[in-house]
Amino acid sequence: MKKFLALCALFCLPFSALAAEGYTVLFKTQGAYQDVRDSLQMAIEGKGLKITSTNHIAEMLDRTGKDLGATRQVYENAEQFEFCSATVSRHMMEADPHAIVMCPYNVAVYTIPGDKTVYIAYRKPAAAKNPALKKALGEVEKLLTEIIQDAL
Repeated sequence: MKKFLALCALFCLPFSALAAEGYTVLFKTQGAYQDVRDSLQMAIEGKGLKITSTNHIAEMLDRTGKDLGATRQVYENAEQFEFCSATVSRHMMEADPHAIVMCPYNVAVYTIPGDKTVYIAYRKPAAAKNPALKKALGEVEKLLTEIIQDAL
């Protein structure tokens, strides 16, 4: 019971979603980075989706920053999961074959030095005039938001 209460204290905390600069949907929560990251991974897989790639963004920036003479640490932790949904992606590409560039979907989880917040974000699909594409992109956003809400 104590373990459940500890997990609930971590994951039942309120979270908020914000639009950052119009290109990102950003969720904020508190907790241990690794716990939030693992919950996000489980939420993606819980939808029956396969993560095709995990990009280790913080490690890459730290490694390449040295070669560039950059000393600022951008992230303490940062990973990006890539995955696709056969159903949602098919609807999107049937509506507009050029929407292929929207796949795979990416969800990032990260922390910033000096900030106790854990962020989860995805790229906001562009506005569409085509009604079928607009509906399909709404499905993409719904899926990504549900995954993040499941994780939190």
